Parts: sequence; structure tokens; C-alpha cells
Amino acid sequence: MAALSLRPSSPPPGAAPFGNFPNYARFHPPEERLRLLPAGLLPGLLPPDRPRLALDVGCNSGELSVALYRHLLGLRESEGSVEQSAAGTDLNLLCCDIDPVLIERAQQHSPFPASISFANLDIMDSSAREPFLSSYLGRFGRSTFDICFCMSVTMWIHLNHGDRGLREFLSFLSSLCEYLLIEPQPWKCYRAAARRLRKLGRNDFDHFRSLAIRGDMAEKITQILTNDCAMELVCCFGSTSWDRSLLLFKSNGSNPEGREPSEEEQ
Repeated sequence: MAALSLRPSSPPPGAAPFGNFPNYARFHPPEERLRLLPAGLLPGLLPPDRPRLALDVGCNSGELSVALYRHLLGLRESEGSVEQSAAGTDLNLLCCDIDPVLIERAQQHSPFPASISFANLDIMDSSAREPFLSSYLGRFGRSTFDICFCMSVTMWIHLNHGDRGLREFLSFLSSLCEYLLIEPQPWKCYRAAARRLRKLGRNDFDHFRSLAIRGDMAEKITQILTNDCAMELVCCFGSTSWDRSLLLFKSNGSNPEGREPSEEEQ
């Protein structure tokens, strides 16, 4: 797939202003999330009579994406090759990230190239995301995904795009899927990210000191999704060892696609 963003990659350790850490899976292993998720989650949520479509936003180099794919389909670690297993045809997973180098690494190591696609995409660039996602969905005759994954991404959207950007991001995601599995970073992670930049002699995040949405971020994001984005909280699967909740939301079908935040929400 064509690269849609040319953001700088391979930042110094600790910098990663977009969360694009090159060795992310080493200190936040996928297994820590997967232990919280029921193995039969996907069949219980989505109809079996059509290909299931999923989107993973901020996939980094793909380790968690592939682990989620295996877990949700009940595939063993040893399964996966160019020749797909029968179970592997049940789910088509599109994974995107702002970092082209991480996406290239994910593409090179994907065990399911026929059903997991990796693309370099800035999800906050509407001029790039709209045609790209529409083209992908159109291949399946669809206009939305069955489920979206957003794992430890919201903080980076919030720090780089402010309160309005976070609301716009959540509104866009909610218009794009029936189910949303999201892992918000707690406020202490915001402070830690800002502190890392200062230690490296970098400027602070543009929006950090002006953010009005702060505090219990899982609660704040739940409020935005349920009050403003026409979603309902289905389940909290618990928290990882690094204190991040896994929250599953379901669309009630009344959120206008791509709705912009009102002036009161900005």
C-alpha cells in the first residue's frame, strides 16, 4: 500500500512524540492485554455470515495487531503463513500507523499477509484517511468496520491535537465501526511523556498545558463516547499491569458519520 505520511521516524529513546517507539512491544507485551480478553469475543459480537472487518489504529510495528488477530480467531502461535488457515479467512484486519519505518517492519514480518494489511497513515489527516479507508472498505462492499482497536493511542492524539482533536478523533472512530475496543492512557502517562521530552531538551507538547480534558482519562473518554458519539459501554475487561483499562463500546447507530465537535465541545 502507498505511504500516506512522511513523519520522521526512529526518534531518540524516550522521545517518540507520536508514540512511535521502535521497541514498544518489549515493555508493553501483547500478552498482558490478551489475558484480559475472552478468546471467543469476536464470534460473540459479529455475525458469521460475512467477512469480518477490523481496523487497528496506531499499530506500531504490528506485534499487538498480529497477537490480537490470533487471539480473536483462536489460532495457535505456530499457525500463520502465506497459505492461510481456514480460520484466518474470517477476519480482515487493516492496521495503520503514522510511522512509515514501523509499518515497513510490520509488513516484512506479518505471518498473515493475505488478511492483515499494514498501511502508513496519519489518521488525523482527513484528506488522506477518507479516500484510503473508503477504498479499503469498498473492496468488501462496506462503509464501516465491524470493530476498531485503539490501544494506547488517545494520549498521543490528545497531546498533539488538543481537546478538540481528541473529540474529533473519537467521533470519527465511533462513526467508523460497530464496536470499539479502546485502551486510554491515564493522566500520569501524559506527565511522563512531557517529562521525557524535557529531559531530552525538547519543547513541550504544544497542547499539554492547555488541555481542559484531564484527570481520570478512562472516565473522560467514556463520557465523550457515550454522551457525544452515540456509543454505549458494553464491558470493561479490567486493567493491564501498567494500569490501563480495556473498554469495549458499541455504536447505537445514531452518530452522524464524521461529525465535527460543536463550539461547546471545543
